Amino acid sequence: MKRTITLVFAAALLVAPTLLADDAAALFKTKCQACHGPNGSGDTPMARKLAVKAFGSPDVQKQTDAQLTATIKGGKGKMPAFTGKLTDDEIKGLVGLIRSFKK
Repeated sequence: MKRTITLVFAAALLVAPTLLADDAAALFKTKCQACHGPNGSGDTPMARKLAVKAFGSPDVQKQTDAQLTATIKGGKGKMPAFTGKLTDDEIKGLVGLIRSFKK
């Protein structure tokens, strides 16, 4: 019984990052994609109008996770704040997704 529980727990740990990445991608699609574009390039009419930087750009990628988290939570310029709208885990997932756009 103990071995079975250990194996189930180990399997859950292996699957969890994939689920989190899928959740972050779905969240990005609903909350971020309209302005930041489907690939985070900032190549949408709204992004051009607001001078949104590409997530893969050095300017964005040099920011710390804490800085990216603060931007998501507090908003920036015309970007709305997501404090109270997204959980800390959801924001952490989005920060991880932003990191995946690195060139």
